[in-house]
Amino acid sequence: MGTANRVVKNTGILYVKMGITVFISLYTTRLILAALGVNDFGIYNVVGGAIAMLTFLNNAMSTATQRFMSFAEGAGDHDKQRSIFNVSIVLHFLIAVIIFFILEFAGHFLFNGVLKIPIDRIASAKMVYQFMVISTLFTIISVPYDAVINAHENMLLYSILGVLESLFKLGIAIYISNAPYDKLSTYGLLTALLSILLLFIRRFYCSRYYDECKINIGKYFKKKIFLELTHFAGWSFLGASTSMITNYGQGILMNIFFGPVVNTAQGIANQVSGQLGTFAGTMQKALNPIIAKSEGAGERNLMLKAATMGSKVSFFLLMVFCIPIIIEMPYVFDFWLKDVPEYAIIFCRLLLIKNLIDQLFITLTVSISAVGKIKRFQIFMSIIHILPIFFAYGFFLMDYPPYSIYIIFWVYSFFGAILTLYFAKVLCNLSIKDYLLNVVSRCVLTFFIIISICYLPTLLLKESIIRLTIVVSLNLFLFIGIGWFVGFSNSERTQIFSFLKNGLKKFKKKQLTH
Repeated sequence: MGTANRVVKNTGILYVKMGITVFISLYTTRLILAALGVNDFGIYNVVGGAIAMLTFLNNAMSTATQRFMSFAEGAGDHDKQRSIFNVSIVLHFLIAVIIFFILEFAGHFLFNGVLKIPIDRIASAKMVYQFMVISTLFTIISVPYDAVINAHENMLLYSILGVLESLFKLGIAIYISNAPYDKLSTYGLLTALLSILLLFIRRFYCSRYYDECKINIGKYFKKKIFLELTHFAGWSFLGASTSMITNYGQGILMNIFFGPVVNTAQGIANQVSGQLGTFAGTMQKALNPIIAKSEGAGERNLMLKAATMGSKVSFFLLMVFCIPIIIEMPYVFDFWLKDVPEYAIIFCRLLLIKNLIDQLFITLTVSISAVGKIKRFQIFMSIIHILPIFFAYGFFLMDYPPYSIYIIFWVYSFFGAILTLYFAKVLCNLSIKDYLLNVVSRCVLTFFIIISICYLPTLLLKESIIRLTIVVSLNLFLFIGIGWFVGFSNSERTQIFSFLKNGLKKFKKKQLTH
């Protein structure tokens, strides 16, 4: 199966999964908010919300192992794949131990003067934190298995587990709505148990179906590979951990200055951002192994071509869902949540725009990782990740409103973009001029044209389901037209036509053979 066909097939599988899980997840959030209440929901997001961040850490760390696995697969070296897996098991066990002591040390300070939590809820909050620590250990230890699944491009397994996770979370939400026990601690316990269960399923599947997942450290442990992987994973971990600390630090800062109610608004914004992000992240998940395998096979031009097209398409996929939500967010939130927390709307709008900025350059970071020389890149990116927290702290001391933190993150997203372009040029031979003209300019122009036109109905009609329907329909119509002619170049349109034509021929051929 060709590269393009694999990407399309895997993306299709992931979108089926996403279509099932997005609405379940949004409805689950509504049930959880109603069951916990504004204060407890805010407490969970600032304390147990670290569990959600672990998904980010897990993805970032699995990228390191996946890069080596995909690189070795692209080079056709199966023995090296087994060594990489066994070395990765040892490495991530050591990381898990270190993280455990860091989290326990940090917890002592969080619950002794840092977090603003009502006295009668401190015991439950501490329980949630310990559940998060346990979940963290299992998450980190299971990273090599996630990397193998991604390297094998097994998006069917990933999708099945995603649907199961959403259904289990819905079941948990329904249960705690009527639970006779403390709802906050019960929710933390069940969420942690669910993450552990899903990780064990991944490990069982990989051990059964993938030869390289047979653990035999004495036979396959190679010191050279351990040093290479430790070096690469160490720098990846630096970038991932500073980003994770910053994301978690946002919640802590807002809790210190504004209390748990603002954490609830932040949790709602993160939930919407995360669900919409899956529309772009789905295609990227299918594309990442292709980028690493292309570099491993020595096909640098194919790698850059995949990364460039991937950035553009993932931006458009996120944009087409973000525009109606950004415009009609007050109406959508009122329908979804009934009682909308203060600041939730402005937080979410600012966060979605930041995500769109980041999406323009996200596959370039994958390309830099595929090349492997990431030390300087991760050092500079770590500085970019951590600085906004200090600036936000200063702004809050000067009585700036809570949403100013997202504007600060906008600024640092631009700095991160400049840094990514520079290293993509140095390490991957990317033409910055071509990328700015063909990807960034086309995407930004398409966005502003469509959102400007889609905003017009709000000037003429009152807030209603009819206006929402008009905005959504107009957005889709404009996306098909303007996205096609403005977003893509002539050569890209020709390639897309050629791909669709070949796909149609293969489909007709299959129909005739049946």
